[in-house]
Amino acid sequence: MVPRSRRQTEPGPLRSACRSLVKTLIISDVHSNATALLAVLEDAGAFDRVWCLGDVVGYGPEPNECVQILKSLPNLTCLLGNHDAAALGFIDLWTFNEEARRAIEVQMRLLNEESRQFLDLLQPKTVQGGVTLAHGSPRDPIWEYVISAKVAERNFSAFETQVCLIGHSHIPVIFVENGPKSTMILMPSSGDMWRSERRFILNPGSVGQPRDRDPRAAYVVWDSEEDIWTYHRIAYDVDRVQKEILALGIPSIHAMRLAYGM
Repeated sequence: MVPRSRRQTEPGPLRSACRSLVKTLIISDVHSNATALLAVLEDAGAFDRVWCLGDVVGYGPEPNECVQILKSLPNLTCLLGNHDAAALGFIDLWTFNEEARRAIEVQMRLLNEESRQFLDLLQPKTVQGGVTLAHGSPRDPIWEYVISAKVAERNFSAFETQVCLIGHSHIPVIFVENGPKSTMILMPSSGDMWRSERRFILNPGSVGQPRDRDPRAAYVVWDSEEDIWTYHRIAYDVDRVQKEILALGIPSIHAMRLAYGM
């Protein structure tokens, strides 16, 4: 488990409330869930910049609202996810399962021109502040799921920075490089703080459709001065989003799974 206290992290000073922070809000897989996104922003409080790891749209009822919210945030870096690419017609819809495909077809119908233009400018991978950002993985930014130590090991050679942030799987996890053929897996919970001098791949989890059996929206805050990464979860009005999904004719599975985080 990822440590909850300073005692279990690598040595270093704790945060000081009386100094200015360089605070980065890290989110991923919003999936047209504006209600969850707004809950995250309210819970996170003040921050200096935002890194969104892709899949702004897909599954949920409010793609345009999510785009507008993101555009209003300070110093935003946003990646292109596979659902974003599919909604723009960049990916063949038949590469998705039927329920996902039908949800994307609704997104394509709902997206306005301003939202399309925003998504069209996004890239699936970049480097910001000395950190690699990728939607899927650093070696396959659109499609690859990094959900095992073996896959993580193969990806450490695909980026040069100490840290790589990924989304796509909707599961909060940290993979730590622990030798040339060894990777340590950590499954963080809300409130867990992480700090390391080793290289690692970190997934903040999903804002709009968590899949780790916790229905609360997930995000991470990085204090770059202390180099501390903190996981957070926040509840939101799932019932409201479920009703909006069903009203649009999006497959009911995408509404049902919100209540269970799976």
